[in-house]
Amino acid sequence: MSFLKPRKDDHPKVHEAYEVMKDGRMDRREFVRVAALLGVSAGAAYAMAGIPSPAWALENSPFPADDPKAKKGGKLRVGMQTQKMEDTATYSWAEMSNQTRHIVEHLSMTGPDNITRPMLAESWTASDDLKTWTFKLRKGVMWHNGEEFVADHVVWNVRRWLQPGLGSSNVGLAAFAAMRKDSGKKDKKGKAIMVEIPGAVEAVDSHTVRFNLKKPVLSVPEDCYNYPTALMHPSFKKPFSNNPIGTGPFTLTDLQVGKQAILKRVTKMSNGKPFKYWGGEVYLDEIHYYHFSNENQLSALASGSVDAIYEFSIEQMELAKSLPIDIIPARTARTLCCRMQISQKPYDNHKLRQAIVKSVDNAKVKNLVYPTGGDVGQNHHVAPVHPDYFDLPALKRDAAAAKKLLAEAGYPNGIELTIDVGNTDGPWHQTVCEAMRDQMKEVGINLKINVMPPSKYWEIWDKTPFGATAWTHRPLGTMVMGLGYRTGVPWNETHIASKEFDAALDAAEATFDVEKRKPLLGKAEKILQDAAVMVLPLFRPVYTAATKKVHGYPPHPTGYHQFNKVWIG
Repeated sequence: MSFLKPRKDDHPKVHEAYEVMKDGRMDRREFVRVAALLGVSAGAAYAMAGIPSPAWALENSPFPADDPKAKKGGKLRVGMQTQKMEDTATYSWAEMSNQTRHIVEHLSMTGPDNITRPMLAESWTASDDLKTWTFKLRKGVMWHNGEEFVADHVVWNVRRWLQPGLGSSNVGLAAFAAMRKDSGKKDKKGKAIMVEIPGAVEAVDSHTVRFNLKKPVLSVPEDCYNYPTALMHPSFKKPFSNNPIGTGPFTLTDLQVGKQAILKRVTKMSNGKPFKYWGGEVYLDEIHYYHFSNENQLSALASGSVDAIYEFSIEQMELAKSLPIDIIPARTARTLCCRMQISQKPYDNHKLRQAIVKSVDNAKVKNLVYPTGGDVGQNHHVAPVHPDYFDLPALKRDAAAAKKLLAEAGYPNGIELTIDVGNTDGPWHQTVCEAMRDQMKEVGINLKINVMPPSKYWEIWDKTPFGATAWTHRPLGTMVMGLGYRTGVPWNETHIASKEFDAALDAAEATFDVEKRKPLLGKAEKILQDAAVMVLPLFRPVYTAATKKVHGYPPHPTGYHQFNKVWIG
């Protein structure tokens, strides 16, 4: 097996990771991911690892190579829930980001192979201590209004995300958390007001942006492809759907929430000049999203109403196999987090929460809902598919201990609880809760299930005392832990605030050697597990599908749509 050695001017951490890989202490694909994050081109990183680069991967592009058989024109009809498009920085669901993804774009893009490549950035470099990140932007990238995309536009977006009043989930990511500090002031709820550190982001010149962090972070380029980090024009005003200015190949021409979202190719800028897309050939003329609930998307595909769908459930697999379609599976970290809000009664009672989690057998719930595929959850939100997953001892259901804890919590005769469920990913959410209900009953917990319309659940998901919230896939365990459980971040729906957890997460985020990072993240996993803030029974496989006439339909564990090279045969 031949390996391409790192260049002398490659980041010191690339040389260190190379030696760790050669010693067998780092998986070769994990090396590719790390090297690409540190500025090595994806092709060179694959060569250093001694494995072939994916056939579709292009140098200096996040998109697949052009298919010589591709035909131009036509529209792609996709079955998916259609949602409002208010403010990309505060998006809370992947579907609305898919409607937006072909209009506004990101500095980077993480592909289906989990490798992050430059997008609107042309390249990036990191300082030796991983605190200073410099992004070189592509020249000649144009907004739909005729302006060139420049560094000041990136600075405007990042500084906006950091504003304490905006509530963007981006501040939970390591890169942007490292740009904030405690102001010493409290908000009306008594929470610390976090503000931007001086010089956190700067325009070095018209096409160079620098991030200056207060602590080392490896995942900066990956963080820049979290869906709320789409870069908007500084003229933005809510709702985005009213004036969708972007750098992508499409624009929005019609949005009817709960019905359809229509995207059409941009051919002219608003100044009347032709629009030339920076990202090369794009084949489709139009993308039509038609609203179908998750359980009805496969039926829509079977009837010919759509050409492709967002996803279908395991219960529909036999139907899917009977159809003349391409089934596209992916192992993921997508999950249902049945979480308790520890700031609200009765869930402020730690022993009650312990009784709840000890009453549930996660493996049995997983096997009931997903008998094949998927992974058992361990009540801490890091999945086995994550490269930084630390395998804690398996949880075991203990009904006797649960009964004892329930009595110690002040409920010797049992308790009645209600969990809110929106079935936002399909009826399997309700099935999970029913399985939990049946197991909890034995220990004296009477769990009622309040099934709500998906749209109504998303109105209260971060407020309900006990709710079943669907979370999408993130490429790293540190990323989802930062988004969901770091003290004070907008998506912290459990309201846990642990300095010990934050410190453990910070240490894991700053460690590039995955074998060293795993036990550090494992400490954060254990803190979350011991806090008993959730029942997270499973990580689910995801199945999407398209008709045979759709070519290049991209599988992605997050469910992100990037249709630049999709074509209709």
